[in-house]
Amino acid sequence: MKIIFAGTPEFAVPTLRMLLDSKHQICAVYTQPDRPAGRGRKLKPSPVKELALKFAIPVYQPQSLKSEDEFQQLADLAPDLMVVVAYGMILPQPVLDLPTLNCINVHASLLPRWRGAAPIQRAVLAGDKKTGVTLMAMVRKLDAGAMLHKEEYVIAADDTASSVHDKLAELGATGLKKILPHIEAGTLEPEPQDESLVTYAEKLGKSEAVLDWRQSAEQLARKVRGLNAWPVAQTLYRNNVLRIWRAEAIDEPAQAAPGTLIRQGQHLNVATGDGLLRLHEVQLPGGKRMPVTAFVNAHAVDGLRLG
Repeated sequence: MKIIFAGTPEFAVPTLRMLLDSKHQICAVYTQPDRPAGRGRKLKPSPVKELALKFAIPVYQPQSLKSEDEFQQLADLAPDLMVVVAYGMILPQPVLDLPTLNCINVHASLLPRWRGAAPIQRAVLAGDKKTGVTLMAMVRKLDAGAMLHKEEYVIAADDTASSVHDKLAELGATGLKKILPHIEAGTLEPEPQDESLVTYAEKLGKSEAVLDWRQSAEQLARKVRGLNAWPVAQTLYRNNVLRIWRAEAIDEPAQAAPGTLIRQGQHLNVATGDGLLRLHEVQLPGGKRMPVTAFVNAHAVDGLRLG
């Protein structure tokens, strides 16, 4: 098959790599325009672009696919299939209709749960026991297309949004590899989504990072895991922002006001609205991430209030 691949971030890289290793022809890669990054704000290519260039695949980076010229350029490639993984751009209907076989999206949730921008983080924040990837036929409505295949992943107790992201990125490639022969043969049977089960994964905001110590330890632990690696859970410590990278809920009564630090040997717990949150890795402004053992050895913390 002649395949156009559209994707941008690291999440899309395993799927593109799988396609490059397949018998199929990747005739072009579409990705977001280079963005300023780092202290120097130099333009940085997307991870997908970097991989495509290593394999001498033509790369296109339009600001939009709505113009006649951009559409014609894509149409001239005459693709059999278009595979979209976290491209970051809405595809117009003429583009969706262009491939002779299908336009397929790899989405990081078990649809119809968690349509939208932040499905991985929302699954962890909600305490979902499992998540996965869904491969679907694309339609104009957001993540609403008929489902072609699913790969499930059981969320571990210590999984963060970052670790789940990496697992699902690989599962996306695995799932697509399984169904490519069926796409080529036209033997897939699409399954419509049950609209009554739809939930939406709203985009994360920095304002969500602040911890409310009146919540339960379990809720707060999920927040720490769900916001790792961005925007990272945080609280105030001696009027400085303390970022909390890793923590776990401890099933013990707080016996102190929410936000109170309680040192137990080399352990550091925080009283919450229900139970204790044990901190494992933290970061102070201008400093590196550090294990809590180093933090408690350098700071007198017992009895202080966070927040």
